[in-house]
Amino acid sequence: MKAKIVNVKGLTFVGKADSSHWMVMDGDEKFGGFNAAVKPMEAVLIALGGCTGMDVVSILSKMKVKYDSFEIEINADRTEDHPKVFTKIELKYKFKGKDLPRDKIEKAIRLSQERYCSVSAMLRKVADIKWEIEIED
Repeated sequence: MKAKIVNVKGLTFVGKADSSHWMVMDGDEKFGGFNAAVKPMEAVLIALGGCTGMDVVSILSKMKVKYDSFEIEINADRTEDHPKVFTKIELKYKFKGKDLPRDKIEKAIRLSQERYCSVSAMLRKVADIKWEIEIED
């Protein structure tokens, strides 16, 4: 995998990797950015959610589990000193649907977290990752 990052102006950067889709990143105005796009550490959390979310959707599809909606809320703590790495990450997998099988949903999440999600595997080396499930009928 390769990536290219280009400085646009100030702290605004665009980057793309093998998929050739550009992503914009920016920093706070107080540091010389324009506060006009996602910050790099926010992008890491979004990547975590996307990685595990795609796993869960794929696994539940194979299990023939249908739901009305699915989202992931993520809260994270970082160190106070530089480099400000994540120390604690909490994911809440939120599902809506009728008679959803909690055991299958839990299995799909566990498989993602323990086996398939590369982003989780990398972050787990520096942060404590916890997750929970919320199911609404």
